[in-house]
Parts: sequence; structure tokens; C-alpha cells
Amino acid sequence: MTFTKLFGGALALGAAAQAATYTIQDTYDSTNFFDGFDFFNLPDPTNGFVKYLSATEANAQSLAGYANNGVYLGVDANTTNPVGGRASVRVSSKKTYTEGLIIADIAHQPAAACGSWPAFWTVGPNWPYNGEIDVIEGVNMATNTTYTLHTGPSCSFSQGDCNAPGTGNIGCGTASQNDQTLADGFNEIGGGIFALEWTSTAINIYFFPRTGSVPQDIAAGSPDPSSWGAPSTSFSGSGCDIPSHFQNHQIVFDTTFCGDWAGKVFSSDPVCGAKAATCQDYVAGNPSAFKDTYWLINSVKVYSDAATNGTVARRHIPSQRRFIA
Repeated sequence: MTFTKLFGGALALGAAAQAATYTIQDTYDSTNFFDGFDFFNLPDPTNGFVKYLSATEANAQSLAGYANNGVYLGVDANTTNPVGGRASVRVSSKKTYTEGLIIADIAHQPAAACGSWPAFWTVGPNWPYNGEIDVIEGVNMATNTTYTLHTGPSCSFSQGDCNAPGTGNIGCGTASQNDQTLADGFNEIGGGIFALEWTSTAINIYFFPRTGSVPQDIAAGSPDPSSWGAPSTSFSGSGCDIPSHFQNHQIVFDTTFCGDWAGKVFSSDPVCGAKAATCQDYVAGNPSAFKDTYWLINSVKVYSDAATNGTVARRHIPSQRRFIA
């Protein structure tokens, strides 16, 4: 893999009732990704054994940059017993979005590893009242992504109460039955495409493996979800007024370690529990286990419906994230 740092000379920082007509609004790829995303370098809201780096720090450690015509987001796979947590990267889009279609073409996800907790998700301010949508998420040696929503009170779908257990910490979700959606199974086929269609009446998530039938309209830049068949999961129905529970979302990629989910279930995992007494002990003492813990993102494209315009100016308030109870 050929890796290009963020700066050599300079760092650029900074189920619908009827088919929607989507037009491109924003494209994030190897030409501009870091212009459109901020680095989060505060303590992990999910209590992970992680140290999120600033853009400058991530660049210096070669944990964020461009590689193989994609966007590379990695973790420290060299340091034993790192002070304060294993170095990693969490980035959030500067723009926020309400409704629309987000298509992420991803070549590589963090590989399955004991203690890891990678995610691709969207989240609004004042968590959980403006919602969270988890598209790719899994911990430890999981083989399937879990699609989950988190909200304030009075939002339920067939998948459950999205405010469960009264705090939004667990939310409502469903596990994919496709082991190509996460980690090793995903990487073995060269990745794939996830699409999140968010309308006033439904939140639909689609997955298209690289080796499968990716809709031609995606490559053509004129996506039409109404022609794609059934989504991998659909959150819809009268139990939740989507517009009042999901607003102004940032797009987020991150990899944390241990914490409120991966750490909580570490000992009960038959593979991980045999490796160390605690999740933190394992993550701290085995840096080489995380050499394949990285994202390689070809592009993230955001489309808006001709009838709506979902972008608002981003407030510089760090996005939070639920705690797994």
C-alpha cells in the first residue's frame, strides 16, 4: 500500500412512499476528504481505551492520509502499553445533513480483532434527541454488522424502542445476516458499498458487495433506490415521527477499543476471553494484532432529494455517542 501523508507541502484541513429524485450534493474522496472532515481528539464518550489524535498528530504518525486512491484511517499498531489508550482516528463531517442519500464506497474495514470497535455512523447534536444511525458497527471477532438507531423517547419501529432502555443507550437494531458486511468477510471480497436512504417516512440501509451486483445507477451518479429491491433493513412505520427524531447529522468514521461495548463483552467472547484477563490488557499488550485495523474509503457521496435540501452549517460542537448499557 502506498501511503501519502496529509501534508508534505501543506495540509488541507479544515422506504419512501414515492421514488425520490436524487442529485449529488457533496463528494468526499482522495481529492478532498480532509477538507470536509474534522478530527475529534477529546476523551472517548464510550469510555474506550483509545487516544483520538488531532489532524497534526495523525499525520505525524501516518494514521490518516491517502493510500491506493482512497482515504486511509488507521490505528497505532506499534506501541506496547500506550499511555492513555491506543492511538486512533475519529473524523466527523463538517457539514450536517437532514434526510437524503449517503453512499459510502469502502475498500477495507478494520479487520476482526479482540478489543476493537469500529463504526461508520451518523449522529445529530444533543444526543440522543436528534438521533444516531449506525450503518457499520461490530466489536471483537464479530462477523456481521449491526444496523442500529438511537433516539430520545417516543420513537419505535418493528426493531424495537429506539430509546431503549429509556436512555437511548441500546436503541433499536437488527443484525445483518450477511457475513460480508463486516471486517474479514468484507475485506476478503474487496469491500463494497453501503447506502443510507433517509426520508421523512423511512430509514433504509442497503449493502452491495464488490463481487455482487452493484446497481449501475450508483456508478453512473444517478442513484435510484426504488430500483434496488429490498433494503438490508428498513426502519419505518407509525411508531416514530422521523423528522422530529433525526436532524442535522454529521457523518462519522472511527475505531475505538474496549469501552462500553467491546470491553463489556470481551470476557464472554470464547476467542478473546482466552487471550487476556481484560480487554485493556490485551489491547495494550498486543499492538501487532491491530496491523489490519484500518479504514480505506474510496468515497462518500451525499445526494439530496430535489424536494429537500438537507445541508446546514456545522456547529463546532463535538458529536457524542451512545453508551452501550
